[in-house]
Amino acid sequence: MSAKYPVISVTGSSGAGTSTAKAALEHIFRREKVIPAIIEGDCFHRFDRMEFRAKAKEFEAAGKRLSHFSDDANLFDKIAELFDSYRRTGRGLARTYVHDDEEAERYGVPAGKFTDWCEVGEGSDLLFYEGLHGGVEEVRPYIDLLLGVVPVVNLEWIQKIHRDTGMRGYSQEAVVDNILSRMHDYVHFITPQFTYTDINFQRVPLVDTSNPFIARDVPTPDESMMVIRIRKPEQLNIDFPWLQAMLHDSFMSRRNTLVVPSSKFALAMELILTPIVHDLLEKRRIARG
Repeated sequence: MSAKYPVISVTGSSGAGTSTAKAALEHIFRREKVIPAIIEGDCFHRFDRMEFRAKAKEFEAAGKRLSHFSDDANLFDKIAELFDSYRRTGRGLARTYVHDDEEAERYGVPAGKFTDWCEVGEGSDLLFYEGLHGGVEEVRPYIDLLLGVVPVVNLEWIQKIHRDTGMRGYSQEAVVDNILSRMHDYVHFITPQFTYTDINFQRVPLVDTSNPFIARDVPTPDESMMVIRIRKPEQLNIDFPWLQAMLHDSFMSRRNTLVVPSSKFALAMELILTPIVHDLLEKRRIARG
């Protein structure tokens, strides 16, 4: 790892809540006057929207399934190249996946397509990646701080079903089929990343989610707790007694695991991550002389 050009990566599956983590970190960056180079992981998909549909039909004809979780559908080597280049030079190559018509107007590229590859990082203090594969094996050697966001799987499915039916217009049957089609790749490409996260944030519901496919509502923050596991607290100088004092109703469930009400998720992230970001930037300052 290079202290001159730190890399922070947030990994988690679709609908897991990585956008909440991203918002908390961006708040830290604004308050601390940190300039991040922000990269969204879907820019490293191998196929654009129409290419993916065509390729998925090819896989189906061969008796296989293609999902956005797999190595077949992603450019893991390109993520690694970006992280490696940034840690050495403070720059690297990335692009943007254009999600909708609003973004299409902004970037001048049709929705469902990618912009051209271009150099990113000029003038930035650190690189911040958020996406599906921020902790796969290929990229881990180049990361200074790896964060995971992963609800228990029933809650993750409930969140995805409600998001995709309510906000994206899919039928429930289509969303459930999508969940089932990705299960093999979820187990092999998503789940293993959380073994290596420096800090893992797992939301656990306190209401019955035993059948996520009939749940009428997503459990609210008041109906869930956040389990925060820190793999090596001594390396990150985590002060658990101070965190418990700052986060009302929190408690330790293991020597490296803090449990807090989900309503305090963003606050917990800021309390934990602000000193770590300070430390990364101080090491950067010293390394640059």
